[in-house]
Amino acid sequence: MLFLLAGLGYTLSFASSGPIVEPVREPLSLITTTGTHAFEVEMAVTREARAKGLMYRKTLEPNHGMLFDFERTMTGAVMWMKNTPISLDMLFLGPGGHILMIESQTTPGSTELIRTGKRCRAVLELLGGTASRVGAKVGDRVEHTIFKTSD
Repeated sequence: MLFLLAGLGYTLSFASSGPIVEPVREPLSLITTTGTHAFEVEMAVTREARAKGLMYRKTLEPNHGMLFDFERTMTGAVMWMKNTPISLDMLFLGPGGHILMIESQTTPGSTELIRTGKRCRAVLELLGGTASRVGAKVGDRVEHTIFKTSD
């Protein structure tokens, strides 16, 4: 049963008495027509980290976020807001870091699927309203090390 659920993309969480592992944080730049905007992002690079994302977070600093690294370019990335109590902006990024789609001011807790049919390399989640605040538009670019080695 566990194998079947894992194969369908479901994850189970268990309490752990081990040490708390701090998330990896890295700098990221969002380049728009209004300038270069610096962010500090948590990296979601494992399947477990991507499944949890920003769930259960009640706050997110204005210049912080999470970068979901799919490790390869894929068609049809899908996200949702389940168990996420804050509104987010989701920036779907192509293999060179260019913004393909922006889902602004997502609905907290929603299980509605947010998807792009485009070739997506990563998704950047920022506090809801950030894309508008910095003037981010489709075609703008994100600079981060994962885009230097993209396929």
